[in-house]
Amino acid sequence: MLIDSSMTDVNTEKLKTRNEIAYHVQEILKLIGEDVARDGLLDTPMRVAKMYEEVLGGMHVQPESVLSTTFEERTEGPVIVSDITFYSLCEHHMVPFFGKAHVAYLPSEKIVGISKLARLVDVFARRLQVQERMTEQIVDTIDRVLQPKGVIALIEAEHTCMCARGVKKPGSKTTTLASRGAYNANYDLRREFLQMIGR
Repeated sequence: MLIDSSMTDVNTEKLKTRNEIAYHVQEILKLIGEDVARDGLLDTPMRVAKMYEEVLGGMHVQPESVLSTTFEERTEGPVIVSDITFYSLCEHHMVPFFGKAHVAYLPSEKIVGISKLARLVDVFARRLQVQERMTEQIVDTIDRVLQPKGVIALIEAEHTCMCARGVKKPGSKTTTLASRGAYNANYDLRREFLQMIGR
């Protein structure tokens, strides 16, 4: 009864996984005492399964592929993309954390399309994550693929596992920062980055 066969372009394995997730969501609803036959919940298991496909889609993307198209260009100043909105799932409670990422690099021999930096943030956000690791993964990938003179990322996020449960501190934000190369060695560059993103 939960079988979804509506998308012919989705491969068989993906459909099988989706249907299995929907089945287990239905079982969870039963375990918490819900009536899975009531109107509002009839399609919920399949909706949740499709939602997981979307919000965890970064698990099936190689981050390096996002930065694979580069251009030879010399520039003295940094390339900064700020206020990149992202949504992720905390791996400890599987509830959302969300916020803004700010990413900058000092090109060496090549640059990448600026939209690709936002895409890279999404690739790492769309996984079961912790903010600290996500910040490191972003700078590591840029450092490895583009081999810039330096790279830095700052992430600010609100965690619903802390705001809606546990200590219940809505509005509190967590900030993480990671850097490589010149941004590690030169505090003036760090200061410039923070000023340019308004921090």
